[in-house]
Amino acid sequence: MSRSAVARWLGMLCCGMSSLLAQAQPQVLDLRGYTDATGAITVQYQGDTVDPYFALQALGVAQSHGLDISPYALAWARWLAQRYQEAGHIGRYCQSGVKPLTTWRWCKPPDADDSSLALWLQFLHRLPSSVRDQLPIDTLQARAAQDLRQLNNPATGLYHVSPHIRHSLFMDNLEVWSAWPSPSLARAIQRTFWDPALQLYRVSTQASHPHPDTHFYPDATAQIYPLLWDFPLASGNAQAHYTRWMKQHRARWLAQSGHEFPWGLVALVAWRQGDWPSVRCWQQRALPHRHSALWTVTDEVIAQILPRPPMTPTLNTPSQENCT
Repeated sequence: MSRSAVARWLGMLCCGMSSLLAQAQPQVLDLRGYTDATGAITVQYQGDTVDPYFALQALGVAQSHGLDISPYALAWARWLAQRYQEAGHIGRYCQSGVKPLTTWRWCKPPDADDSSLALWLQFLHRLPSSVRDQLPIDTLQARAAQDLRQLNNPATGLYHVSPHIRHSLFMDNLEVWSAWPSPSLARAIQRTFWDPALQLYRVSTQASHPHPDTHFYPDATAQIYPLLWDFPLASGNAQAHYTRWMKQHRARWLAQSGHEFPWGLVALVAWRQGDWPSVRCWQQRALPHRHSALWTVTDEVIAQILPRPPMTPTLNTPSQENCT
């Protein structure tokens, strides 16, 4: 083999290795437009509201699906830790003042203390030691664990929404379970919310909430949440559960984009179930409304997790699939 041939071969080898190394590096999460210099993470693009539930959910989903959240983890942890310590609880925050001289003030009580605290605990637990060492980590975790324990109802084994909202929600308790899996909590969720006659889940312990109901949120969305968090279904058949949900609710879900929140979490379930047509249909319907007022930071994370739609038409592009 000539020297030039060897040089070409070595060059190709190096390029190939570089490509493999690049592919091995995790994709870095991009939240430009959803965060600011203080570390706050807003619900919407360039928004004026921070709801820690959405930020924690988005970061948790990103991290569990291989995205690198390190550009935001420490700043966000400091931002929320400061306000959690000052107020003694997690709230919702609104922007005040005129940009760039704006501040964040507590403006609303949380409406999902149970799941927010569980996600906050999970987020703190997953932080690398280099980040944890820069926070009062033991104090933060002990306080959050205590606050979460106070929401537990010993009579049912479930968690109340908040100290002031004394009923339990199916989706909230699933998120608590997903953050801290417990066989006893799983049994309590199945015992309380599963309706064996109707073969679906109740969404609330409130007697005043109609069951079953026809609203897409929370009633239809609640039925697919167990697949999102890998919860052990009462039926034990995830594929059948998913197929039935799509048969009943797919058209309404895809029609949400541009009119209501697009529910990217459902697209994430579809991708994990190998339902590529539904993933591509969601991308076709939802991505034109990216960064709009009806697009949350969780939707943005999911848009970055899902494989990009094809740039050129193929036999399986959405235009040739049933997206209704």
